[in-house]
Amino acid sequence: MEPTTVGRKGTLSNPEVYENVPGHIIPAIAQEFEDFTNEAEKFLAGETPENEYIGFRLKQGVYGQRQPDVQMIRVKLPFGGITPDQMDAFATVIEKYVPLNKGHITTRQNIQMHHVPLRDAAKLIQELSAANLSSREGCGNTVRNVTGDPWAGILDGEVFDPTAYAGAYVRYFVRHPTTQLMPRKIKTAFDGTPAKDRSITGIHDIAFLSAIDADGNKGFQVVVGGGTSIMPRIAPVLYDFVLADNGDYLKIAEAVFRIFDRQDWLRVNRARARIKVFVDKFGIDELRNQVEEELKGDWVAERDFSIEHRLFLHDEEADAPAMPESYGTPTDEDRAAFERFRESNVIPQRQAGFNAVEIKVYRGDLTPDQFRAIGQIMREFSGGAARMTISQNVVLRWVRDEAVYDLWNRLKDINLGDAGAEEITDNVSCPGTDSCKLGITSSMGLNAAINRKLLEMEITDPLTRKVHIKNSGCPNGCGQHHIADIGFYGASIKVGEHTIPAYVAHVGGVYEEGEVIYGQRLKVRLPAKRVPDAVERWLRMYENEREEGETFKAYSERVGTTRFEDEVKGDLAMPVEFGLDTMNMFMDWDRNQPYVVQRGEGECAV
Repeated sequence: MEPTTVGRKGTLSNPEVYENVPGHIIPAIAQEFEDFTNEAEKFLAGETPENEYIGFRLKQGVYGQRQPDVQMIRVKLPFGGITPDQMDAFATVIEKYVPLNKGHITTRQNIQMHHVPLRDAAKLIQELSAANLSSREGCGNTVRNVTGDPWAGILDGEVFDPTAYAGAYVRYFVRHPTTQLMPRKIKTAFDGTPAKDRSITGIHDIAFLSAIDADGNKGFQVVVGGGTSIMPRIAPVLYDFVLADNGDYLKIAEAVFRIFDRQDWLRVNRARARIKVFVDKFGIDELRNQVEEELKGDWVAERDFSIEHRLFLHDEEADAPAMPESYGTPTDEDRAAFERFRESNVIPQRQAGFNAVEIKVYRGDLTPDQFRAIGQIMREFSGGAARMTISQNVVLRWVRDEAVYDLWNRLKDINLGDAGAEEITDNVSCPGTDSCKLGITSSMGLNAAINRKLLEMEITDPLTRKVHIKNSGCPNGCGQHHIADIGFYGASIKVGEHTIPAYVAHVGGVYEEGEVIYGQRLKVRLPAKRVPDAVERWLRMYENEREEGETFKAYSERVGTTRFEDEVKGDLAMPVEFGLDTMNMFMDWDRNQPYVVQRGEGECAV
């Protein structure tokens, strides 16, 4: 039988109770917090083996770090939605329990907090539950945070806004018995504008793109088997159209997960135990055949696929701010800077008089003061509506035309008023060796170094500004390096008895305008300290050699990878001899000790 889904602050036996308020998607259960505390104490007392305890805490969104005795906590924000009160709640727990005094926006629209002692982890997730925030299944072999387009429902070209259906999907699969211990995690995305595909559905295990059939019924094109990491694949189409309002899309998804869950051969090598491996081996047609057979099973009659009580129905427009009684206008002194901000960070909504304003968040990190300030700005300027983005930013929705200038000034007061959202200086990275067990290099340190170089370059060329740079601290795809114009993943170079932190580059990746293309890997390894210089050299090469109006992707495709390799082979990729004058090359960015490869077993596959 299907498990009982429970309401806010409920117990496992309570009826379903949902609040259709942004951020209030996953019901919190008081019993789970008590269980977590009890299990944590048993583990700390040596009563529970570590391998047993790890699986338990991962389901609660608590992840082990490379540093001993501290945890990363990942809080799920379905489709990135968040309320002002939840921004305040993050600020409070970060001040109390997070030594780094910051929260990190991930490329999956979560909020992560690092270096939290285990006993404090239990307190932190329980306190966040008071604001209806949940870390349930933020980690582990479960259905992870469900991502979506931060501009859903407010821009032109949308088939229909899938937000309500994404909410029903989250509510159906959280705590579902089929999805608690699969061979590996499942990453899901919903997108209502396939022509733009701002959710990058092609890189997901399963994704749903809004579609309308000939009779006007709402439904989804379903794609399955995408992913990055060591075996990048773009998800092929499983079904061109599946009805939404009768819950068929939930039924199809569960059939896929049941098939995936039975693949014991995938469990042998957890590093490759993703649904894309099944699709790659047997083909999407075979998966479709198995889904059709699976749907004939008795389990279908035991489930309740109705979605009316699960839909996330919230009328944001009803809460949109009223016309301000007074508002500021740009001065001669700041007019140019404001116009630059409006050009890059502000998109007019299809609803006349309103805008979506994207806050550019450096490396995805927010301090408690910034969390609180954004929460108050949300109350005043956007009617409480905001969503995190997969590029580690924040989008404020329903901002009045007249209020954009005042909003910009408020953002400047908290060091978040920079222009260039989604542009070249808005580069993305994963935490790398700052916290991740799988990290090889300091990807956050490289992010900062590249950013400094780009600011020094004072890039004004419109086409160069459109270049996207992303980096990961290992070959896995958390920093989305596969789909960047210029992407890097962490590696190393052996020099006698010593090791240099290094990166392997990809060029020519694409993820915009409904197209996903994986970049081509270059046959050079760059010492980490030389990567910013390589970026500058490649960008100047592009500017000097491109044809009229040629994008970076088109240029890289035309000249090929050898041109990029040749540009850095002469000196930047040259070997480095160990010595006093080269010592800096043997230390990673933001580190003051000689580099050593220290890679543990990642818990994503536990």
